[in-house]
Amino acid sequence: MEGHGVPFWETCPENLIGDGGRHHRLACAILERDPVLTHGLAMSVGGFDPWDEDYLTDLGDFLVHTNTPWHSEHLCFTSVDGNCLHELLPLLFTREAVLHTIGRARALQSRLPVPLLLENITYYAELGAAEMDEADFVSAVLEGADVGWLLDVNNVYVNALNFGFDPKDWLSRMPLDRVAQIHIAGHKKFGDITVDTHGAEVIDPVIDLMQWTLERLGRPVPVLLERDNHIPDFQELLAERARIQVAYEAALALSGVRHD
Repeated sequence: MEGHGVPFWETCPENLIGDGGRHHRLACAILERDPVLTHGLAMSVGGFDPWDEDYLTDLGDFLVHTNTPWHSEHLCFTSVDGNCLHELLPLLFTREAVLHTIGRARALQSRLPVPLLLENITYYAELGAAEMDEADFVSAVLEGADVGWLLDVNNVYVNALNFGFDPKDWLSRMPLDRVAQIHIAGHKKFGDITVDTHGAEVIDPVIDLMQWTLERLGRPVPVLLERDNHIPDFQELLAERARIQVAYEAALALSGVRHD
């Protein structure tokens, strides 16, 4: 793997904390060797369940050990009454939900040794009557909790397809100054619904959306290529990463930013 050309990796702490065996050793060897960012799946920031104190302690130790500059979680809920639902489920777009999630995010940030980022998710149905749209909801939580944003441009694109809005108009309403990291990924259409699968090559319109965003940021941020299933040969992944790198550098050049 030496000379693989991957500048950093991202890992989900839930998949490593408390585990052992060969896969755990191999993953930890990569994290010891290369820069890493951490990305959580199960904290249920918008939920009501109390934090798992043992896991929260282990998570803090893991973040320090990996030397990650921040830790990201999804802006959603993932558990009810102590039962993990294994899904990233959307929150109500209401003022009450905004205040509740702000409180939870601030409480979580106070327990972490690094800055907290929240990621916008894909969703496929609204859970109840909304008092605002997604852009206003996400903006209100980010600003109210005073946290950073992990912007997933594929999630924006998929939601735009499913709910009929312009992704660039959506992004133009957002607090882009809070973006610390970007995710980019593939998706798949199933009938009338487009699903964020992380199981296909990133399409050109999503890369274009990444470039459009970077030009407006006017600064470099790390961009992670996500691939969770239908994983091709490693050289194919490297070729896709290289294609995204070229687009990334072109966008920064247009914004007048030098990236070394």
